[in-house]
Amino acid sequence: MLADNQLLQPLRQQSRNDAVLDALAEFISSSGVEPGSKLPTERELTERLQVGRSTVREALKRWEALGIVETRKGSGTFLRLPVAPGDIHINLTIRRQQQSLLQTLDIRRALETEASVIAAQRATREDLARMEACLDRMEEVHLREGSAGPEDWQFHLSIYEATGNPMFGQIVHHMRMPIYSFFDNPFDQRGFSADSFPIHRELFDAIAAGDIEDAREKTLAILAITEADARAATNEK
Repeated sequence: MLADNQLLQPLRQQSRNDAVLDALAEFISSSGVEPGSKLPTERELTERLQVGRSTVREALKRWEALGIVETRKGSGTFLRLPVAPGDIHINLTIRRQQQSLLQTLDIRRALETEASVIAAQRATREDLARMEACLDRMEEVHLREGSAGPEDWQFHLSIYEATGNPMFGQIVHHMRMPIYSFFDNPFDQRGFSADSFPIHRELFDAIAAGDIEDAREKTLAILAITEADARAATNEK
C-alpha cells in the first residue's frame, strides 16, 4: 500500500488534523488512488506521519462525516469521493459538508420534531430540570463566547432523553458524527445558526408547558435557520 514512502512524511506540529488530511489528500492525488480503493490503515498513517493514532482517527472521522471516506468494520477505510489537495479547505470541505449537513438535516427534522412532541407529553420534573440546566449553560457560554456548540448539543440530547424512549438515544448514538457536525463549528463559521439560539428557550418553554404544536413549531424554526445558514455558506438556494 505504501510502496512510495516519499508520499507520506512526518508532520510538523501545526494544525495536526488538517495536516493529516492535507498529507492524505496529497498521497491520494499523487498515487492515483481512485474512489472505492482502500486507504492506508490508521497504524500505517500513524507511523509514516509520526502523529498520534487518535489524531489520525479524528481526521478520518471528519472525512467520514463529509462522505469522503467510508469505514467498513473489519475491512478498513475506503475512499468514496475523489480528493485533490487544493479542494480540502475550499470546495470539498465546504460543498461536501453542506451536502452532508442538508442530508442529515432531513433526518434531524424527523427525529427532533417527534422527540420534542413526545417530550412535551412525557417530560418529568427531573427531565425538565436537566433540560433547563443544559439550556442555562448553553445560553451562558453563548453570551460569553458567541458560540456554544457542545452545550447546544447537550441541550438537544436532553430533549431526546426526556422522551423516555431509549430508541431515540440509540439512533442518535449511531448517527452521532453527522449530527454532531452541526454543532462542531461547521464551515469554520463561529456564528453558524446563532439566530436560532433565542428560540431554544422558547422550545423549552413549549415542552415545559406541554404545548405539542408549539414544541413542533419551535423545533422546525430552529432547523430552518440551520438550513438557511448551511445554504448561505455556499451561496446556494
